[in-house]
Amino acid sequence: MKRVIRLAVVDPNDGTRNQLKNLMLGVDTVWLEAECSRYEFFLDVVMQTQPDIALISLDHNRETALDLIGKVRQQAPACSILVASSSQDGPLILQAMRNGAQEFLNIPLKLDDFLAALGRVRYASASGEGNDEVRDSQVITVAGVNGGVGSTSVAVNLAAVLAKDERNTVGLIDLDLALGDADIWLDIIPDYTIQDVAENITRIDYSLLKRSLTKHDSGMFLLPRPINLDGEFHLGADDFRRVIGLLKATFSHLVIDVSKTYGDLEMAAINASDATLLVTQLDLPCLRNVVRLIQYFEQFDKISDKLKVVLNRAGLNDMQISVKKALEIIGREIYWKIPNDYGTMSESRNNGVPLIMQSPKAKLTKAYQELAAHLSNQGAEVEPEQPAKKKLFSFLGG
Repeated sequence: MKRVIRLAVVDPNDGTRNQLKNLMLGVDTVWLEAECSRYEFFLDVVMQTQPDIALISLDHNRETALDLIGKVRQQAPACSILVASSSQDGPLILQAMRNGAQEFLNIPLKLDDFLAALGRVRYASASGEGNDEVRDSQVITVAGVNGGVGSTSVAVNLAAVLAKDERNTVGLIDLDLALGDADIWLDIIPDYTIQDVAENITRIDYSLLKRSLTKHDSGMFLLPRPINLDGEFHLGADDFRRVIGLLKATFSHLVIDVSKTYGDLEMAAINASDATLLVTQLDLPCLRNVVRLIQYFEQFDKISDKLKVVLNRAGLNDMQISVKKALEIIGREIYWKIPNDYGTMSESRNNGVPLIMQSPKAKLTKAYQELAAHLSNQGAEVEPEQPAKKKLFSFLGG
């Protein structure tokens, strides 16, 4: 299964190497795993970082670069090789291909040519492995409309269900930096937190980030919120986007549990997501906030189209608002309903064990399994409940 492409670059020329780096930083399906300015060190870099693709510039020393292609091909056969040169010399291109290069790119590198070459290498790699499915990493943000709606329970149990599938690798990020409790739900005492990542962001790489994650028995990896409330701690939106990019190179699924402040950090997560689950309950304050958030998100086409309203604790007896009335109020379909089962959920939380492990046959667990399948496009076509008529804030009557 192929996700974000991890790429290593060697080019002794600072100018062209920086141009290559800037080009790749603008491609969200590519993670620059390593860069090297010396041909003689690059093979060691490849062997240590195990990138998906090695990009070798030929112009500084053609003979050494051509020899390097052969060494990488021989010692790291799983690594695809791209070469780049300002020369259009036919014999040079032919020799590079004979030594093991799969694509020859012209310098200055054009984005369209680069993306096309990546696509060809990616397809060839998947075909060679006998894998007819090439799937990108999927990012799912879980956002609550109010305190106590159960957004963390949704994030934790969705991640656990996804991790149950052996084809998936799943990371869970607790982005409620002040009061997040995903570690409590999973009964984890972490050695590292997102604060450690933020404090080392300038030198963060694949191996350092992987060491910062805590693996749970369900198979998921957790990046928890800071241990202490530290006013000095700050994680910027740009830095967090870098973290997401690196995690996408590692995991098939990322689940992000955001706080309810909807500031820059939360919006960075939502913008990076393939789907945002807006978790609500059937009460007046929650539905009012659903309307407010939808109106806000509708300013951004890319967010609004990915927004999915999830009704948690559906069937709770003391709810005074019907699903039909809720549909009229919010003016948008309800994508998924998670049934109320206080006993099962309370036992799961108190034991620090996700539903898929605590109560695998429960109706509540099945709802999460089906939600995960639909989000991964593995389930039957979902038939979300549609609003009969949009009546914003018509909380009274009929």
